[in-house]
Amino acid sequence: MDHKLKSAYWVGEVQTPTTEASSKGSFRLASDWHANMTQAEYTHKFNQVQEYLLSGDCYQINLAQRFSAQFEGDEWQAYKTLESANVAPFSAFVRLPEHAVLSISPERFLQCHSDKVETKPIKGTRPRFADPKLDAEQISDLKTAPKDQAENLMIVDLLRNDIGRVCAPGSVKVPNLFDVESFPAVHHLVSTITGDLDNKHDVYDLLRACFPGGSITGAPKVRAMQIIEELEPHRRNVYCGSIGYISRCGNMDTSITIRTLITQQDSIYAWAGGGLVADSVAEDEYQETLDKLGKILPILKN
Repeated sequence: MDHKLKSAYWVGEVQTPTTEASSKGSFRLASDWHANMTQAEYTHKFNQVQEYLLSGDCYQINLAQRFSAQFEGDEWQAYKTLESANVAPFSAFVRLPEHAVLSISPERFLQCHSDKVETKPIKGTRPRFADPKLDAEQISDLKTAPKDQAENLMIVDLLRNDIGRVCAPGSVKVPNLFDVESFPAVHHLVSTITGDLDNKHDVYDLLRACFPGGSITGAPKVRAMQIIEELEPHRRNVYCGSIGYISRCGNMDTSITIRTLITQQDSIYAWAGGGLVADSVAEDEYQETLDKLGKILPILKN
């Protein structure tokens, strides 16, 4: 869609998703989900992260685990099921020659419209409950928890610095700090950082200054990424990357590809992680990774 020219274009292969699905058959898992680390192995890596934190290498590091299963049928059908169950604002489906990407992301990375920049990092999670009273208690606990606020504030400061490299001096603001946004599986603690893109820079400079997102790496960002590369058994691929658009008139909107699955041949992969700080508890952090996939892994299994 080109809003400036008031034109719309359809780009893709002749075969539509509907006809392709009929040729590949309905989606189903052909095996159980398997994690790339046991809870004991996760705890060992958690302890290694704590050593790095205590030695001063970083003050927050994101640690993720990967889940894999075998599947049959069409990935588009799986995506439609996940999108319906999760109602995520940054959902996307991308079919590539050897892969498909099924993203059910709730997180905005960078938006730039008329040189107004916005980023909305997620840091802080609580599982949802069917009981309204218990669910409301989860929201209250998340909004006031010192640990979650500290994690969130660390990433807010990191992203203020990132967008400040290309925004006009004095324009970077935090209009919303520690908001709670609720999704079918979890509540998230979300903050909003804004700024005015400096006329010396464009959206490509903005993307270059901020990628990858601080909420899925840690802080300081480069050292956190080095530790992630060392500790995680498999590379993240498109997980924790970004999907979005850049228009010809210079506007941009992008996601952080969390809650994102990738298929390759007859295998499907999903990841979940969380930010670790000095007062994190291994058992709680491990459970949080499972909570984040609570409306993904079981739904595809069923």
